[in-house]
Amino acid sequence: MNAITRDPLLAVAKGLLWFLMACMLVAAAACVAAVPLLFIFQSEISIELAKEAHHFSPREFVPIVIGLLAVATVLVLILFRIFQLLKRIVDTVGAGDPFVPINATRLTQMAWLTLGVQLASALIGGIATLLDRVAGDAPHIRGEIQVDSGVSGNGLLLMLILFILARVFRKGAEMRAELEGTV
Repeated sequence: MNAITRDPLLAVAKGLLWFLMACMLVAAAACVAAVPLLFIFQSEISIELAKEAHHFSPREFVPIVIGLLAVATVLVLILFRIFQLLKRIVDTVGAGDPFVPINATRLTQMAWLTLGVQLASALIGGIATLLDRVAGDAPHIRGEIQVDSGVSGNGLLLMLILFILARVFRKGAEMRAELEGTV
């Protein structure tokens, strides 16, 4: 068991997961902080954007950006939770006992959260398209908004793999419990 607890890969994974969780919290805080700033500087933003777009409507812009920030906040919090669950699984591997029922539950939660990431990404893409349309004829804005979003085949594959791994972990925990019951 000492070899497992001293595995450098697990140490790197834990460090990386802590870093990613911190990044997601900072990103969520930045999105939340941006909302009041939009209201505080709404007139300045409107003046600058009106210089670029003749048909620009600030009444449409602020709610769309707030919606975008809200969905982005949800997205990074979902990612935070995925990284948190993965770190807990890594902790059980480090302890030498990964085939516990809670890890099957964690993997299932991660699979559903991965679906949430896919849906939030698609929503962000839709909002970005709407924002591009609202930008009107602004030469520095129109057509410049490019968001790589939507439902990803890789994301759906990851979701499927997580559901399958959850069943593998659940079955492994059941088999271990049966084995311990016979000994």
